[in-house]
Amino acid sequence: MKAKKSNTKTLEQFKEIHYGKQGTAKRDKLESGYESFKIGALIHDARLEKGLTQEQLATKCGTTKSYISRIENNIKEVRISTLQKIIELGFGGQLQMSIKF
Repeated sequence: MKAKKSNTKTLEQFKEIHYGKQGTAKRDKLESGYESFKIGALIHDARLEKGLTQEQLATKCGTTKSYISRIENNIKEVRISTLQKIIELGFGGQLQMSIKF
């Protein structure tokens, strides 16, 4: 019996086919958008893990519920200083960043 050829692709292969190799304008735009989305998703997950509503988190870090909602839903880009307040004052955590080459 002949084995079936798999059409399964890795995420990296999919991105190269549809968005080009890393370093191209289309691919860079995709990757940049993903990073913004990821920050909102991380804040959302951390907020739920801490058992906080958007309003409670906003009060703790000195912003508004609608601002937290816009960040979580990737409508608003968050400033690093605000992100630091959300993490430190809102979650009692510490912001850590790194640069990869």
